Amino acid sequence: MNQLSFADTEFTSKRRKTRKELFLSRMDELIPWQQLEDQIEPFYPKAGNGRRPYPLSTMLRIHFMQNWYNMGDPAMEDALYEITSMRLFAGLSLEGAIPDHTTIMNFRHLLEKHKLGAYFGAFRTAISV
Repeated sequence: MNQLSFADTEFTSKRRKTRKELFLSRMDELIPWQQLEDQIEPFYPKAGNGRRPYPLSTMLRIHFMQNWYNMGDPAMEDALYEITSMRLFAGLSLEGAIPDHTTIMNFRHLLEKHKLGAYFGAFRTAISV
């Protein structure tokens, strides 16, 4: 996870939480992230084979948000730049790199290629926004 920027720190200390923040906080508690990551990890690209991949936890959280909020790849990329709560949920900061829509698409294709989408489908659709 990247270190929080000054703006991100200011955001996290505000008083009122939005519905989106409350939802993402609850999902952070409910979803067995490590169990899901363990299923993907054998197929996930390793550092040293080209461009360094984003952390698996970041890409998995982005994938879930994309499904929860019904966003296409470009819309998800935009949301990560525009919506602080989503960026923080994914473990990203504006001071670091944000995955572009192609990276988001490639992660989804990786899940599809290894038939992991059906495994995650229960978590994505059982919880609605």
